[in-house]
Amino acid sequence: MPISFRRCIALRADRHDDGHDVAHLRVRAALEDDFHHFRVELEIRDGRITSIQAEAPRHPYSLCPAAAQALQALQGSAPSRQAHAVHRVVDPSQQCTHLLDLAGLAGAAAARGLAHRRYDIEVPMRVAGRTRTTLARDGVPMLAWEVQDLGITGPAPYAGVSLRHGMAQWALDHLDEDEAEAALVLRRCTVISLGKGKPLDLQVHAMPTAACFAQQPERAPMALRQVGSTWDFSDRAAALCADDEVWLRFAV
Repeated sequence: MPISFRRCIALRADRHDDGHDVAHLRVRAALEDDFHHFRVELEIRDGRITSIQAEAPRHPYSLCPAAAQALQALQGSAPSRQAHAVHRVVDPSQQCTHLLDLAGLAGAAAARGLAHRRYDIEVPMRVAGRTRTTLARDGVPMLAWEVQDLGITGPAPYAGVSLRHGMAQWALDHLDEDEAEAALVLRRCTVISLGKGKPLDLQVHAMPTAACFAQQPERAPMALRQVGSTWDFSDRAAALCADDEVWLRFAV
């Protein structure tokens, strides 16, 4: 079977009204791929995030779990129907990229009244810089892009869009909210899939790129590489988020 980068994102919501007629909603969201396994739970009362819990069962650097504290900056904000809106509430460079994305998706699910959502993404290894990346939503194929390096070559309306520069604003301006969300989920995976097959465990610690929580220059030397944290799901897509199923049902 060809080698692929795979990611699953699964969300479920639990809603009830408390004794004071204040809507109380909990949303649990899990993300797993070759490099990461994260969970986020939001509690929302009267339209505001009142509690955020996050954990990192599998992560690339030793400081990644500490980013759960930075995520608390979202407390008190109102969930937006637009998942990407969390990037305007907090400084993304001071957050774990994947925990922040997951919190945004959980908030969007709450704002839209979704009971559940699941994304499954596959990015086959590039050949001469080319690949065909796909996304299914709730088990139904939704997006498929032809990609060359860091640019989308087709189909329309994505042809000519850069995965690096300006895609988020382009998607929010040109696509409806459901497709924009899915497109940005697929964009994230297509970019980070470039790490597939690289000798990441030869790193001693995170690079001081200032791109995320663990890669801030003051933290990077202490963010030690978690050797063995990269797994391969090329031929076992069903295993992604399988360990989250009971948790997602609010059974624990």
